Amino acid sequence: MPEPQISAIICTHNRETYLGAAIDSLLAQTFAEPYEIIVVDNASSDRTREIVKARKHPQLHYIYEATMGLSVARNTGASVAHSPILAYLDDDAVASPQWLQTIYAAYERDPQLAIAGGKVTLLWAAGSCPPRWLSPGLAGNLGAYDLGETMLYVDRPSLTPRGLNYSIRRHFLDQVGGFDLKLGRVGKTLLSNEELHMTELALAQGWKVAYLPDALVAHHVAPERLKHSWFLNRGWWQGISECYREQLAGQTGWNQLARGSERCLRGVYRSLRYIHDPAQRFDSLAYAYGQIGYLKAAIQGIAFRRQTAKG
Repeated sequence: MPEPQISAIICTHNRETYLGAAIDSLLAQTFAEPYEIIVVDNASSDRTREIVKARKHPQLHYIYEATMGLSVARNTGASVAHSPILAYLDDDAVASPQWLQTIYAAYERDPQLAIAGGKVTLLWAAGSCPPRWLSPGLAGNLGAYDLGETMLYVDRPSLTPRGLNYSIRRHFLDQVGGFDLKLGRVGKTLLSNEELHMTELALAQGWKVAYLPDALVAHHVAPERLKHSWFLNRGWWQGISECYREQLAGQTGWNQLARGSERCLRGVYRSLRYIHDPAQRFDSLAYAYGQIGYLKAAIQGIAFRRQTAKG
């Protein structure tokens, strides 16, 4: 069988409701070159294995990874993949038919391209719709990502592609030692920022990062995520993730406390300023709450470093 030119990887944990549709969207790709699909079962306890095995196809491969963690699963998928380009699709997302072709063509055109991702739209469950308090910024926490209709190169980490629609050149991934295990979701712990960290590394080393609007993916919005508590929890872990990312970048110290405090106060101020705007008010409140998580992680980091220095 010819060597695959691109590897589509789904890392999954207990998502039997959506997993089948994600796999089927990859089996329906218009990509004319050989490709493979790898499903990394990250310690699932539901019907994940049966769902994969029921789709008997020579391109489709099932791998079990017992150690929990999205970054662990992504590295496992990369370790068994056979192609130079790795395309990651979330287990609750659906790829458009041209997804792999668009990604592959971008890497073929530009040998300096390290990371690329595409537009993400949201799929609402039957009977649900965006609540009045959901701002465009918080919709990004659900995966929404749209930088327009034209391909562009990302020049700052804050615009990095979403992990649910994400690709990376294997050579670059090997060069940086894989996805950092301190970042990325672990079970219900909503750590993140692994993609942002990768973009920082790529830009610092002279690689390119691209937004590909035609590499379109739709992301299911689970009804349980349409609650204030989910977004507050997401904001909390985003703050912690940002602190961890700064630790990896060597940006730690007492100035973190000043940064976190200023951002927290700014969020509180904005929530009061937009008291009559449900979306802006809650967006600001979730931001402020996330900074409390950031400050907690920063204080723990400072205390640990001081203790280590004494020891």
